[in-house]
Amino acid sequence: MDLALTAVITALLVGVLAGILIYLRSALTSRRQEAARVAAEQQIRRADARSKEILLEAKEEGIRTRTAAEAEIRAERQEIQRHERRIEQREETLEKRSSGLDEQNKGLERLQAQLETERTDFEEVRKTETARIEEISRRETERLEEISGLSASDARQMLMNRAEEAIEFDLARRYRDAEVEARERSEGLARNILAGAIQRLASDVVSDSSVSSVPLPNDDMKGRLIGREGRNIRAIEAATGVDLIIDETPEAVTISCFDPIRREVARIALGALIQDGRIHPARVEEQVTKARLEVDDVVQKAGEEALFEANVKGLHPELVKIAGRLKFRYSYGENVLRHSVEVALLAGMMAAEIGAHVERARVAGFLHDIGKALTHEVEGPHAEIGADLVLKYNVPDQIADPIRQHHDSEMTTPEAFIVAAADAISAARPGARRDTLERYIQRMQELEDAARGFEGVERCFAIQAGREVRVMVQPDTVDDAACAVLARDITKRIESTLSYPGQIKVVVIRESRSVEVAR
Repeated sequence: MDLALTAVITALLVGVLAGILIYLRSALTSRRQEAARVAAEQQIRRADARSKEILLEAKEEGIRTRTAAEAEIRAERQEIQRHERRIEQREETLEKRSSGLDEQNKGLERLQAQLETERTDFEEVRKTETARIEEISRRETERLEEISGLSASDARQMLMNRAEEAIEFDLARRYRDAEVEARERSEGLARNILAGAIQRLASDVVSDSSVSSVPLPNDDMKGRLIGREGRNIRAIEAATGVDLIIDETPEAVTISCFDPIRREVARIALGALIQDGRIHPARVEEQVTKARLEVDDVVQKAGEEALFEANVKGLHPELVKIAGRLKFRYSYGENVLRHSVEVALLAGMMAAEIGAHVERARVAGFLHDIGKALTHEVEGPHAEIGADLVLKYNVPDQIADPIRQHHDSEMTTPEAFIVAAADAISAARPGARRDTLERYIQRMQELEDAARGFEGVERCFAIQAGREVRVMVQPDTVDDAACAVLARDITKRIESTLSYPGQIKVVVIRESRSVEVAR
């Protein structure tokens, strides 16, 4: 009974609570809806207010724009009015000038009419005076012809002849004076250019001479170099291409070879064999191979250093290597590579002074003796060999021609003269070449004697340090055809009797003179 009552009461309480919760939920929902409605109304009111503000701002902006446009229109109208006033003023000025020009035109027309009248009168007077002058001139000409006994054409021809003679004499005198003055000025200028170039070039004088002997630690080493039955010395000579001379000279052997590169390879290889002590044919070939590589490296570096020192650019690498071989080539004791660098610098300086092509002169000066690096391999003069060599490596003709002509008397370009002069300066400076004065004079005398021993030779001169012989012949004894035969005979005698480096040119000169004396 109590349990049922309790259950009823509990159910009532639950129902009451459920009703209260439902009421509270409905009340909360209604309040939320009311709040949303109020917020929407506030948003609408704010939007209306903002739209009114935007309309006001647009109206104000429109008013400002219209005001600015009206002000701009007023300014443009004022500017147009000013332009119109200026145009009116100019039109008035032009009208005044036009009226003034009309008056000036009328005055000019009056002056022109007056001038026409005066010109007509002047023409009549001129014709009258011209006729009178011609009549006087005719009478004077007739009188002069009567007095002189010459016609007018003869007298005119005589005057022209005398004038031509005077002009020719005056021109000849001026030509002579100009030639003398030009020669004096050119000689002085040439001396200054050469002296300046020589002073600016500060180079060493005598170069080291080539080494042709190898020192030995003792004389017993000679027997080891010869080897059993001479097999070691034969292997050395076959591998290097030199002649090894082992004589009574104490503690030294001599290397004999015309090719300086081979001689240097042999010297290095012998030094390595002597230092190592193991000497047999296989070891010889090994050391010679190493020596060749070492010499090739030295040659390459020497060529590059010389190229840099001479300030020459753009040469083919093979030309640089061939030029480096001149490090081991000497001419009268002068190192040819140092001589080439010196000639390049001198040629560049002189070309800059006289306005010639500096780069061509410098490159031609550097390469002018490159043919000497191949004279042991190629037949012919070193100038021809060098010119043909550089042409194979795409060197221009403007550089190859000075190389070919630097020992020639017939030169075609200023650069050729410059290279020849620089070559002579470098070879002639004190200490450049190790040759005594007595030997030099003896060589010149022998050269002149070789040419003087032919019939019809009157005089002969050895010039250009023995590179050229000029022979003067008697014109009555030797004719033009015999001159060519004489030159060939002299050349053959020089080749067969004299020993000389390079080449010698023989020039036979036949001169006829007609002399008369006015008494």
